[in-house]
Amino acid sequence: MSLIKICMVGEGAFAQKHLDALEKIDDVEVVSIAGGGALATESLASTRGIPHWSLSLDECLSQEGVDAAIFTSPTGYHAAQAMTAMNAGKHVLIEIPMADNLADSEALVALQAKTGQLAMVGHTRRFNPPHQWLHQQLATGQLKLQHLQVQTYFFRRTNTNAKGEPRTWTDSLLWHHACHSVDLFQYQTGEIATDLFALQGPNHPELGIAMDMSIGMKVASGALCSLSLSFNNEGPFGTSFRYICDQGTFLVHYDDLVSGEGESLGFGDFNSEMDGVELCDREFISAIKEGREPKASLRQCLPAMQTLDKLERLLK
Repeated sequence: MSLIKICMVGEGAFAQKHLDALEKIDDVEVVSIAGGGALATESLASTRGIPHWSLSLDECLSQEGVDAAIFTSPTGYHAAQAMTAMNAGKHVLIEIPMADNLADSEALVALQAKTGQLAMVGHTRRFNPPHQWLHQQLATGQLKLQHLQVQTYFFRRTNTNAKGEPRTWTDSLLWHHACHSVDLFQYQTGEIATDLFALQGPNHPELGIAMDMSIGMKVASGALCSLSLSFNNEGPFGTSFRYICDQGTFLVHYDDLVSGEGESLGFGDFNSEMDGVELCDREFISAIKEGREPKASLRQCLPAMQTLDKLERLLK
């Protein structure tokens, strides 16, 4: 398979991040965009030189030669839309999370096994170079994780996206933002969290979602994860990770790695000009071409959804 033809699903901020990444990858062509709003979808297709757009996912998937779909649509649509694509014989890359509940996540994994289509989740933290370097250090025993401390902070008291634009759907600290760190902690330790706690603050009066959350996890080897999340924080937004290890402390923010003392660090063979989204998309395309299970496949990421389900039960 030489040229991989992609249908982009969604026209928002993350669709544009994936389009930026795909432009840097050889043998890839985005041939259609399935959007949620006509004006924004048509504008994005025109700006990017994409020949077809529609508000109908079925129409977009039926465009000649479409091999795969990348889903950046609202979280609540992920499962049903990805099932439609797999049933249509398309490979899928689903932006995190694969679904907003465990039942749909399990159904996705089961359908992937039935159809045999390649299916992956956009767990970008697995692909950011600093986290990859730390994964290698931990997997080879050069470092032992003692405590992963994570802060995920935004200031979103209105229903807006990462670009400050109005959203048509409501975000979730648990199923979206905590999902990144729950998956990363279990990926880095190679274990499933056995001890959990979860607390949340009051719901927003209009949005109906918890605006603050605290999560704790522990795996059998003894490593801890402390995760703090907020939509109420004024200041720089995003997620910062502090890996407290037996041989040093390491701070990660997106693609930057520094020591506990603030010294900028390199990360060996994982030094890269590529960000986590591009590396994720490259893995997706490579897996399609090579006919193999991708890193961060649905099957591999299901344990994070199982842990999120347990945490949700603790919050009720």
